[in-house]
Amino acid sequence: MGISMPSTAADYARGALCGLAAVSIWSGGIVAVGLGLRSNLTPWDVAAIRFTVAGVLLLPYVLGKGLALGRLGWSGLAAIVLGGGAPVLLSNVGLLFAPAAHAGALFPGVMPLIVAVLAATVLGEPFTTAKWLGFALILPGVCAIAWLSDGTIGWRQNIGHAFFLGAGIAFAAYTVAMRKARLDGLHAAALAAVGDLLLYMPIYCMVVGTTGFVKAAWSDIALQALVQGLLTAILSYLLYGRAVGILGASSGAAFAALSPAMTALMAIPVLGQWPGTVDWLAIIAISVGVYIVSGGRLSRRRA
Repeated sequence: MGISMPSTAADYARGALCGLAAVSIWSGGIVAVGLGLRSNLTPWDVAAIRFTVAGVLLLPYVLGKGLALGRLGWSGLAAIVLGGGAPVLLSNVGLLFAPAAHAGALFPGVMPLIVAVLAATVLGEPFTTAKWLGFALILPGVCAIAWLSDGTIGWRQNIGHAFFLGAGIAFAAYTVAMRKARLDGLHAAALAAVGDLLLYMPIYCMVVGTTGFVKAAWSDIALQALVQGLLTAILSYLLYGRAVGILGASSGAAFAALSPAMTALMAIPVLGQWPGTVDWLAIIAISVGVYIVSGGRLSRRRA
């Protein structure tokens, strides 16, 4: 299977708008999690709110549309469910160790690069000179974020960096599975939400309990329900799925490269987290590199 390119400028514009809207919601979601963790909510509580709200709202859709096993297979369904839910837990826990700007760089910022690698292996999308150029920009940026920013290997922030990269790998698997099965964005989001609700909530109730909800203010819970359960888990996944459907796996994922800058900018007024000089340079390098790797305008011109 070769690279899927939009047939007209209008198609590309539609895909680009869907991708930009999805990334804007993701960036706001990362900042909202940061706010939630400053209240009495834990990462496990935030995930529970997200899975409960999205799973309950999308359950009727899954009952009507089915599991799409004929198109996904069991491995594809597992990639959708785990790839849609694991990033939530991994990124939320990572925010306990590293700031939101790092989450934006190492999760949605690097995720398109991982998608490009998986797409080449699973979907047969070839590597181009432009993609190799992107690699050359991304790798130094990742190293700068992970090892040169406010610490060295083994420092506390590196724990968060590992969680963010794990989240990127999991969501890349979600992207490729959705694209390979030609699954629409809402159906993929619904399968992920309902599956994560059924898998996560029994374990959460037995192991963690509802202590965080008892201590947290209703306004904090409502914010996470709106941002995580409705906007991020449903609307952004729908928009992202449409971008991937229109532009292809690599090109659709390219817009996630804008998330590092968006997250860093949102975190300044909301969380009071100012990126350092190294952070800014790394964010710029990662954003430009992933944009090129994932089929931005430079790649389209070369093609």
